[in-house]
Amino acid sequence: MQATVRDISRLMESLYPPYIAEDWDNVGLQIGSLASPVKKIMVTLEADQEIVNEAIEQQIDLIITHHPLFFKPIKSINFNRPQGKLIKNIIQHNINIYTAHTNLDAGSTGLNEYLAEKLELQDITLLDASYSETLYKLVVYVPEEHETQVRQSITAAGAGHIGKYSDCTFRIQGTGTFLPREGSQPFIGATGQLEEVREYRLETIVSRNILDQVLDSMKQSHPYEEVAYDIYPLANKSLTYSPGRIGVLPQPMPLKEFCLHVKQKLDINTLRFVGDDQDMVKKIALVSGSGAGFINKARQQGCDLLLTGDLKYHEAKDAQALGLKVADAGHQQMERLMAPLLAEQLRTGCADMGYELEIIIKYSSECIKII
Repeated sequence: MQATVRDISRLMESLYPPYIAEDWDNVGLQIGSLASPVKKIMVTLEADQEIVNEAIEQQIDLIITHHPLFFKPIKSINFNRPQGKLIKNIIQHNINIYTAHTNLDAGSTGLNEYLAEKLELQDITLLDASYSETLYKLVVYVPEEHETQVRQSITAAGAGHIGKYSDCTFRIQGTGTFLPREGSQPFIGATGQLEEVREYRLETIVSRNILDQVLDSMKQSHPYEEVAYDIYPLANKSLTYSPGRIGVLPQPMPLKEFCLHVKQKLDINTLRFVGDDQDMVKKIALVSGSGAGFINKARQQGCDLLLTGDLKYHEAKDAQALGLKVADAGHQQMERLMAPLLAEQLRTGCADMGYELEIIIKYSSECIKII
């Protein structure tokens, strides 16, 4: 099946909803058209000139990045300046750009969760809740022969997510009754005659932010003229998202040994750290990219070390004063790992939806080199 940018955007939003991104962030479609066909996708950290040139050569239709192409509003597009040249090049070659940034960092199957698992941390929890959403139970009554299409439509719209599991539903058989009144156009039965129909009671969980789109999808796929459904607010703990994670090592490690562990597991060339070589660490806070703003939170949570990137000197001194060890693995080195993570998730999602396309991974050249 031919996919469009709209199809891939919906898949991305089911994985990493835009509403869990930070307020200052800019996620979603950056350049392009939702109607554009997609045969080839490139997943990469950011769309700089090197990446765009490669995309042109490889005839890429859609580049999915972690870093937004536009962080701030554009006042002008000057083709004589680097950003203007880049934008012109992208548009001239009909390349679409889509970004998942802090929503990818915070997602339950996102970058920080992935890094924590690669580091073999245990008892992984959230470092700091940045977004919580209210949950609802959706119950709909469906004729037996149409249950599959309705179920697939509501889960494709984003319903049924519980932690790292998707398509979570429950169904039970029963008998529905109804009497079509004058002016009705019943799918089953006739006006003025009481009908009894074998139906499924199909139920699932839905977050408040996507409830309307799930209901729209449900109604479009349901055969009945008037759909019978119920919505129940839940007292369950709301879904909570955080850009960071906390985990514990199976056994305490000397600081230097842990840093070498990070280099090996994340395939990182260089790493800076704050603390003495033989300081023991066990409880680890993890924030990919620029996470120095979580120094105080990590210490308050009783962490021994914060693993992040972009650490400045005065931030290092603040952590040292608090007794918190810090490992700086580099912004680019940590976040480039979003590419294999997201590429695999997209391959699985596209295969499930029947989309026929190619997904490739591209790493940018190292921006900061050390001699």
